[in-house]
Amino acid sequence: MQEIPDEVVRKAARGDAAAFERIYRASADYVYTIAVGITGNGADAEEVAQDVFLTVHRKLRRFRFRSSFKTWLYRVAVNRALGTLRKTSRRRARQVEYDDDASYGVERGGAAAGAEREDDRRRLEALLGALNPDQRACIVLREIEGMRYAEIAETLGVNINTVRTRLKRAREILLTLRPDGGEEG
Repeated sequence: MQEIPDEVVRKAARGDAAAFERIYRASADYVYTIAVGITGNGADAEEVAQDVFLTVHRKLRRFRFRSSFKTWLYRVAVNRALGTLRKTSRRRARQVEYDDDASYGVERGGAAAGAEREDDRRRLEALLGALNPDQRACIVLREIEGMRYAEIAETLGVNINTVRTRLKRAREILLTLRPDGGEEG
């Protein structure tokens, strides 16, 4: 995500539409990436991203620069994505089972690369789906977004030791799902 100057944030907080658009353009892809990483679903991630920017627009006046704008935005995005994940996890689990059954044996137009990407996407969703929402958020922020432990702790509003514990447990779970380590293959 591009760094957003504090003055742009202040202008947006005062209602400057151009400043808010600048914030949106600089951070929309990043918010979506966080959301899709946590929810594991593109449609849910789009809804989360929309909700995040509505929330940012509504609450920007209350932002006090105690943390960086980027950290505050991450926190809003992660909280919205976790909320969506919690609400939709049962529905999605049923849908994935149905989709897997319905597409069994169907070839994807003979495009090997596209099929491989789809297989990788499903594998990633399955791996992330094995984690509870808190572990999933930590893994996404650390391994996909590259955040440091302290940044994750600040973003999630938890102690750094909580982040360490969640990451350790998440990695232990993921190791049991490796093709050479057990359940997956």
